[in-house]
Amino acid sequence: MASRAVIARRIFGRGGLGVAGARAMSTGWWGGVEPAAKDPILGVTEAFLADPSPNKVNVGVGAYRDDDGKPVVLECVREAERRISGNLTMEYLPMGGSIRMIEETLKLAYGENSELIKDKRIAAVQALSGTGACRLFADFQKRFLPDSQIYIPVPTWSNHHNIWRDAHVPQRTFHYYHPESKGLDFAGLMDDVKNAPNGSFFLLHACAHNPTGVDPSEEQWREISYQFKVKNHFAFFDMAYQGFASGDPERDAKAIRIFLEDGHLIGCAQSYAKNMGLYGQRVGCLSVLCEDEMQAVAVKSQLQQIARPMYSNPPVHGALIVSIILNDPDLKNLWLREVKGMADRIIGMRTALRENLESLGSSLSWEHITNQIGMFCYSGLTAEQVDRLTNEFHIYMTRNGRISMAGVTTGNVSYLANAIHEVTKSS
Repeated sequence: MASRAVIARRIFGRGGLGVAGARAMSTGWWGGVEPAAKDPILGVTEAFLADPSPNKVNVGVGAYRDDDGKPVVLECVREAERRISGNLTMEYLPMGGSIRMIEETLKLAYGENSELIKDKRIAAVQALSGTGACRLFADFQKRFLPDSQIYIPVPTWSNHHNIWRDAHVPQRTFHYYHPESKGLDFAGLMDDVKNAPNGSFFLLHACAHNPTGVDPSEEQWREISYQFKVKNHFAFFDMAYQGFASGDPERDAKAIRIFLEDGHLIGCAQSYAKNMGLYGQRVGCLSVLCEDEMQAVAVKSQLQQIARPMYSNPPVHGALIVSIILNDPDLKNLWLREVKGMADRIIGMRTALRENLESLGSSLSWEHITNQIGMFCYSGLTAEQVDRLTNEFHIYMTRNGRISMAGVTTGNVSYLANAIHEVTKSS
């Protein structure tokens, strides 16, 4: 049998192994790979599942649950799947995705009768949910404006940082959350918008800001839009919760509509994970508003080119579900009722949690629970208080104090409130 050295010479030639080859021969190809840090959100669920306590509560998961704490499949989705089963093929979609799905998705963001859609000024492609839409845009930004950077709010969904980092787009931050008021730091936000270099990219949450649940008012959005116009900034909206925030998709798109009224060119990431419960289907859309139809054609072609080596073309099943629901008036109306039902349950749990805390005689103000909107409540709990909730009460959430209101039910809200009161009453 040939020795390792002989085998190495046959593989690498007389020049020898080189540094990489020597390392591979001595440690194995991947001997230098260290374990990745655990995702702070997914790690919460892992810890929850490993806990044998019958009283455990998971308010860390970012997925809707019914009042029994069970996952939900909407009836409109069930009906769409019945229509798909046995009737439609599973052929490849084009690189840009489902045209029918994209057409209806753009109407949700830009308006049912949008002139921008009619004028074909929007470059849009199906994306792998909101995450994929953000990543496509980040790569597009890097490819065509390589010297640009992105301003990201503090705080934001943690994956935003990962997305633009891996696209090699430099990141800056801007003020957003005010810890003392547990509301919007509007003055700090506006200062950062004014002080950013002209023509900067800003990542904005269209509604139900994750993780804080704090959104600007309509008047504040108008002021933000005006200042963006003055500074010629580009707004990229991540809209993961349209309809899920207030129960009304039109209301939840108000920030985008204000920017459109003011004549901005924008980008937008949309997702059907939350508002249709299509978490695992990974169906979303990336759109970029352009100067004219010719520019939109060019931009779409480049977005498709970026997608091609990533995943070739997007998955078909979720796109079929969305297309069927939004193209059928009865199913669309059913969806609107169901998404409002989800939003209303979340809003009701906010009220219940606040009332339970106040009835316990807490000296702290909890009005921010009902002032915030969407799936998450930024509670104001410290990391140490969160650790106590987990260790003493088997309540699981991320250490920044973010509570997923989807995990709060009529059956556990009193227990949750008592535990929070216990760990905060000395504050």
